[in-house]
Amino acid sequence: MTMTTSKAPVLPAPRGPISEGVLSALRGNRPAVPSVDGSPPYGDDLQLALYCCYELHYRGFHGVADDREWDPTLLGIRAESERVFLDALRHDVPAGTDIDAELDALLVENLDTFGVSHHLRRHGELWQLREYVAHRSLYHLKEADPQTFVIPRLDGPPKAALVTVQHDEYGAGDPERTHSKLFADMMAELGLSDVYGAYVDSAPAEMLAEVNFMSLCGLHRGLRAALIGQFATVELTSSPGSDRLVKAMRRLGCGPAAVHFYAEHVEADAVHEQLIRHEVITPLLRAEPELTADVVFGVRSSLFLAGRLEEHLFRHWRRGESSFHDEAEAGKP
Repeated sequence: MTMTTSKAPVLPAPRGPISEGVLSALRGNRPAVPSVDGSPPYGDDLQLALYCCYELHYRGFHGVADDREWDPTLLGIRAESERVFLDALRHDVPAGTDIDAELDALLVENLDTFGVSHHLRRHGELWQLREYVAHRSLYHLKEADPQTFVIPRLDGPPKAALVTVQHDEYGAGDPERTHSKLFADMMAELGLSDVYGAYVDSAPAEMLAEVNFMSLCGLHRGLRAALIGQFATVELTSSPGSDRLVKAMRRLGCGPAAVHFYAEHVEADAVHEQLIRHEVITPLLRAEPELTADVVFGVRSSLFLAGRLEEHLFRHWRRGESSFHDEAEAGKP
């Protein structure tokens, strides 16, 4: 039996009976399987449980046996948690089939919109920027990995085009230019820990849910088109948001390594949006038109979950409070 190395993150603290059951199983125990019915689908307990289950397919956890990845108890808890999460999204996210209208809408910036990047660009404080980066590290320190799961689930032109995008995400062969490495460099320059998984305990359920949705879709062949929709949402909306974050960092006096991550995305994602739309989605739906509703579901679910994170951040920031989950972390950095 092999054990995950010391470079992997440590196990987080539980947030309720479901995550407690998962963490107990990760430690090699045989806990009673907790009931997920009635648990808030977007809540801390269920989302942390899912995150821990999914993390076994990425880096794992320090001291946790590698064979936990396919432990029947954990797979059972994961399946039930996924059911609750997915049922909630199906209920809360309207269905649709007009993919062109959906993608066109992503390219139009609503002048009435006031999201996190707008706030940070105009008058956000450095501690708020640092919190935002710490939250986003749950994804960006493994950037592109959830979407890579979908590559073997595609064929022909969509697969080839997605591999082209991922080649850029992974630094075009240069490990120093992988987007996850650029994000880690930014974290270090901002005085944050760049250790993978360092902020899992501090991350709110809203951030966990965003990452979990990517993993959920990537690990289920039946949701492959939803993951394409999620990825399209990121790529089609990234450039203007990244540009605002570049301006925010310059306004706040951040160093060049901090600025570089988002500056890279202003240019790269402008190219990626064309590849995803015309070279991945168009041939995919030409070959399998029945997947159209799933692509739309991926787009709308991504926007829905991102909106919940923004609401969480603004709810705390308007009161001058930290948005970290852990109260011990709640002082302004």
